[in-house]
Amino acid sequence: MRALSLVGTSIALSGLVAALFVGCENKHEAGGDKPGGPSGALGASASVQELMKARGLTEADVEAALKTYTPTGKMDEYYIFASGGQSGNVDVIGVPSMRMLKVIGVFTPESWQGWGFGGDSDKVLEGGNQGTHKIRWADMHHPNLSETKGDYDGQYLFVNDKANARVAVVDLSDFTTKQIVPNPLAASDHGGAFVTPDTDYVIETSQYPAPLGRDYAPLSQYKEKYRGVAIFWRFDRQKGRIDPAKSWAMELPPYTQDLADAGKLGSDGWAYINSFNTEMAIGGTLEGKPPVESGSSQNDMDYLHVINWKKAEALINAGKSKTIAGMRVLMMDVSGPEGALTLVGEPKSPHGCDVTPDGKFVVVGGKLDTHTTLYDTAKMKQLIDEKKFEGKDDFGVPILAFKDAKHGQVEIGLGPLHTVFDDKGGAYTSVFIESVVAKWSYTDLKKPVEKLKVQYNIGHILAAEGDTVSPDGKYVVAMNKMSMDRFLPVGPLYPQNFQLVDIAGEKMRLLADMPLPNAEPHYSQMIKADKIKPIKVYKPGTNPFLGTVDPARAEGGKEKIVRNGNKVEVYMTAIRSHFTPDQIEVNEGDEVTIHLTSMESAEDQTHGFTIDMYNINVSLEPGKHENITFKADMPGSFPMYCTEFCSALHLEMMGYFLVKPKGK
Repeated sequence: MRALSLVGTSIALSGLVAALFVGCENKHEAGGDKPGGPSGALGASASVQELMKARGLTEADVEAALKTYTPTGKMDEYYIFASGGQSGNVDVIGVPSMRMLKVIGVFTPESWQGWGFGGDSDKVLEGGNQGTHKIRWADMHHPNLSETKGDYDGQYLFVNDKANARVAVVDLSDFTTKQIVPNPLAASDHGGAFVTPDTDYVIETSQYPAPLGRDYAPLSQYKEKYRGVAIFWRFDRQKGRIDPAKSWAMELPPYTQDLADAGKLGSDGWAYINSFNTEMAIGGTLEGKPPVESGSSQNDMDYLHVINWKKAEALINAGKSKTIAGMRVLMMDVSGPEGALTLVGEPKSPHGCDVTPDGKFVVVGGKLDTHTTLYDTAKMKQLIDEKKFEGKDDFGVPILAFKDAKHGQVEIGLGPLHTVFDDKGGAYTSVFIESVVAKWSYTDLKKPVEKLKVQYNIGHILAAEGDTVSPDGKYVVAMNKMSMDRFLPVGPLYPQNFQLVDIAGEKMRLLADMPLPNAEPHYSQMIKADKIKPIKVYKPGTNPFLGTVDPARAEGGKEKIVRNGNKVEVYMTAIRSHFTPDQIEVNEGDEVTIHLTSMESAEDQTHGFTIDMYNINVSLEPGKHENITFKADMPGSFPMYCTEFCSALHLEMMGYFLVKPKGK
């Protein structure tokens, strides 16, 4: 039965439809025939039916529009936190409107927020440098929200950088990155940044094997010297930071570890990690050897890593570890015999690795298989306790028999990848080659009861709280890799395409397309909006990166410039519409520190601050304090001004930074 019937009906639908279709049937209201008149009319009057005809809209189109339209002043039901891929930052999206709300600067400088342009955020970015290199790009993959008892709590977001093996902590009280932690052991990561059910640990697993600590070793010694690794980063919730000193790692075989997930409820204390390339192929195309692509696809089975992290933690605390690159590492010759690390076969080239909401099963999707495979978490625990193994791999790690650990398989289609869940026992799997979302039941292993075509080549998938212990079941989003013919052409580099799917009814229903213009997103999570409790203004003088009022804050009426040799400190305030002081003169070569405090206390009254030509730019939200330190190495006269339109006299909110040349 159709939820909305409009054809053949003469209806005036309020300002909602007027806004949707740029018209209003209610032409009898005063001014209704005039552009900009009352009742929400935005243009020429027309009946809804005429508007539908003129725009080629069907009833289904109108219904989808009404389900996603979020009027001005009304809020979305959910947030999506999506990885920004090669942009290195996080995209924040509202649902059901599918409107972009914010880009959170994380691994990559982001100029609107002054992220990485002279203020205290520089120190956060510096903390993520690796080796001798200043890293300012990232391949962000897997945002994960903090959890309490397996449910999102809306406090923190963790993200990983595949290219440079790092994990970042984003505080959702102000949507600001507070910490970037470099991985000292791995050269790349992928299975991150997944959390345990109470966010005791953030799990980061390597992708491409390398010697632990990234030491040099020839590829001829691949089997002997190259390894995978899983890092268990200890999260201190009170401080809102990862504590590297209390973190530890597990050595893994030199297979290519992929995605990870933590157990929940009955499987709490366990973690599961996919892998492929059990062939340990290393390429060598110039020597006539097969590329890794084909060399790693020879075996019928790869290995799911089954980790008892609570037992591993106990072994670490008992001193049964080895220190590598400053980190405690539990080696395989300990973790295997002690039952902390076990392998079990999985269909070749797996990718998805998702624990069901009840914690009873791990669902694995294989890129080169047509099934999803369910592993019984309780059965695997029992087999490990009873030491019922079918053998060991080349590194001495015990292997469970596939037939014993498997709960069952479901025929899904060509190229199943990731699986998310609803509140009724339903599972939704992205099927790459077929470009469909496949709906099936993980409780009774029914074959797909429905397939929804999406555009095109879906990779990842997300659902409303769909990887927690209590999924919502309202929406799924297909994260599609391709978007040809969906949007206006923008050259050969196309946007990705998020498609919002309604799953509340008996049948899945496509509601909206959304172009993602920043980079390729790899993973996302959707959380109820009311779980996020962001602040609106900072307590006056707060340094967000210290988490407290900055002792160097500037106070109104006490602004000053202090010189100590070749070091100059400026205590400056900003308020509509001026800086105090608004004239700074220094000598070429001076080290200048500007302690800059916003005196604003009203919501959404943001200023910016820049000094022309000096690559300095910070954002000053109400009450925020920033410290900007730089060398005055370029003599001349440079305007400094507010970069955020803040008042009628915004253009007048400026001053001068003067650098006196040497010898004058």
